[in-house]
Amino acid sequence: MRKQKSLKLNFIMNALLTMSSFIFPLITFPYVSRILLPEGTGKVSFATSLISYFSMFAQLGIPTYGIRACAKVRDDKEELTRTTQELVIINFVMSVISYTALAFALMLVPRLREERALYIIVSLTIAFNVIGMEWMYKALEQYTYITIRSIIFKFVALIVMFVFVHQKSDYIFYGAITILAASGSNIFNFINVHKFIDMRPVGKYHFKRHFKPIAVFFAMSCATTIYTHLDTVMLGFMTTDADVGYYNAAVKIKTILVSIVTSLGVVLLPRASYYIEHKMIDEFYRIAHKAINFVFLIALPMMLYFMIFAKEGIFFLSGSAYEKSILPMQVIMPTLLFIGLTNVMGIQMLVPLGKEKIVLYSEIAGAVVDLIVNFALIPRYASVGAAIGTLVAEIVVWVVQFGALKQDIMPAYKKIQYPQMLLALVIGCVASVWVKMLGWNSFFVLLLSAILFFGSYGLVLLIAHEPLVLEIVTQVIDKAKKVCNK
Repeated sequence: MRKQKSLKLNFIMNALLTMSSFIFPLITFPYVSRILLPEGTGKVSFATSLISYFSMFAQLGIPTYGIRACAKVRDDKEELTRTTQELVIINFVMSVISYTALAFALMLVPRLREERALYIIVSLTIAFNVIGMEWMYKALEQYTYITIRSIIFKFVALIVMFVFVHQKSDYIFYGAITILAASGSNIFNFINVHKFIDMRPVGKYHFKRHFKPIAVFFAMSCATTIYTHLDTVMLGFMTTDADVGYYNAAVKIKTILVSIVTSLGVVLLPRASYYIEHKMIDEFYRIAHKAINFVFLIALPMMLYFMIFAKEGIFFLSGSAYEKSILPMQVIMPTLLFIGLTNVMGIQMLVPLGKEKIVLYSEIAGAVVDLIVNFALIPRYASVGAAIGTLVAEIVVWVVQFGALKQDIMPAYKKIQYPQMLLALVIGCVASVWVKMLGWNSFFVLLLSAILFFGSYGLVLLIAHEPLVLEIVTQVIDKAKKVCNK
C-alpha cells in the first residue's frame, strides 16, 4: 500500500507550482507583449486556442478521468499499470486521428494555411500530453516531483525566450517557447514512469470499461474547451489579430489569478476520490467545505483589487499599446469567484461522487450561453463582448452545479463570514485606492497598493477571527517556532 502524501505538503508544492506559473508570465509577457504587440500575441493566442480543440479530441477527457481511475487503484501496482497503459493506448490512437484532422485543416483552410509553421509547433502539445501521463502522477500525489520538474522547464524556457525573441516577426519562436514551458517537461514524466508502473505490457486489457466514463469526461472537456476558448477563436475569425491580442492580455492576467484561486482544489481531487472509494464521507465533505471557504477568501479580494487597478495591471504586464484591454479585464474579473467555486463543486465534489454528468450539463449550458452571447456582442463590442460572454457562461455553470449540490453544499456557504469579508474588502479599498493619484509608474502603484490592500484585508480578517485565516496563521507560527527551536 502506498503511503499517503500529506495534504499540506501537496498544497505547498502546488502553491509553489502556481507561483511559478504566476512568475513566468509576469517576467515573459511584459517583454513579449511589447515586442510582438497585440497582433503578434494575438496570432499565438489564436493558434493556442484553436489547437486546444484538437488536443481536446486527442485526450478524450483522460486528464480528469485518469486521476480518478488511477487514484482508485494506486495501492495495486499491477492494476495501476494496466489502467495507465490502457489510457495511454487510447490517448495515442486518438492523437493520431487528431493529427490527421489537423493536417487536412492546415491544407484546406486559408486562414490556417498562412501560419502553418506556427500551428504545427503549437500542436506539439498533443504529443507531449500522450507521453506525459500527468494524470497518473497527480493520482499518486507526486506534487513535489511535478513542481520541481515544471519550475526547471519554465526557467529554461525563460532563458530561451530572451535569446530568440527580439522582434515582431519572432512570434513563432514565442509559440514554441510557450509549449516548452507548459508541456516540455512531460518528457521527464515518460522517462521516470518506470518508478511507478511496469513498462512491459501486462496484458488482460479491458479498454471497454473506460469508454463510458471517458465519453462523459470527453463531453465535459468539449463543453469546457468550447466556452473557455470559443471567445478567442470567434474573435480570431470575426475580428482582427489585434483584437485577439487585447483580449489575450486581459485573459492572461485572469488565468494567472485563477491558478491561485484553484490551487487548493487541484490537490484535493485524488484525495477526494480516495475518500469516496473507501466510504470516508465525513472526510470528503470536510475538505470540500474548507476548499469553498478558501475560494471566497482568495477570489473576492483579487477580483476587486484587479478591477480597481486594471489599468495599472494591463500597463505593467503589456504596455500602453494594450489600453483597449482594460475594460475586458474589468468585465472578466468576477469569473475568478465563479470558476473557483465550480472547480470545487464540479471537479472536487461531483466528479468523485460519480455525478460527472451534472458537471457535463452545467458546462453544456455554459457553452451554449457563451456561443449565443458571443454571436450577439463580438461583432459590435469585440473583446469586451467576448469578456461578457465568458462571465455570463461562468455564472450559468455555477447556477447549475449549485442547484445540483444545494443540500450538500449549503452548510459550507452558510459558514462563510460574509460581513467580516465585506468589511475587510471595504477597508482594503480605502487603504489602497488613493495610490492611483500619485501618478507613479504602474509597477510601483501595484506594489504599494497591493501591500496596503491585501495587508489591510488580511489584518481585518485576523482581528475578526476568521477560522481559516486563524488556522493558517497558527500553523505558520507553529512551524516557525519549531524551526527556531531546532
